[in-house]
Amino acid sequence: MKEQEIIEALRRENTEFRTLEKEHQALEARLSELDGRHFLTPEEEMEIKTIKKQKLAKKDKMAALIREFKKTGAMN
Repeated sequence: MKEQEIIEALRRENTEFRTLEKEHQALEARLSELDGRHFLTPEEEMEIKTIKKQKLAKKDKMAALIREFKKTGAMN
């Protein structure tokens, strides 16, 4: 099974994967909004750093779910 097929299967059948993906997309949208500004407050600069860390953590967890699926061939 190709990775894209695994991702589609996880989207359909794994609630945790769908939640992580949705949260990752929301963080990406906020990051894009902040990146579009010409001036950032110190708080917004900290928010960007926090968002990037959260995005990475969610992406890592999604990758772990993909690896687990490849290993076991099944959803949790």
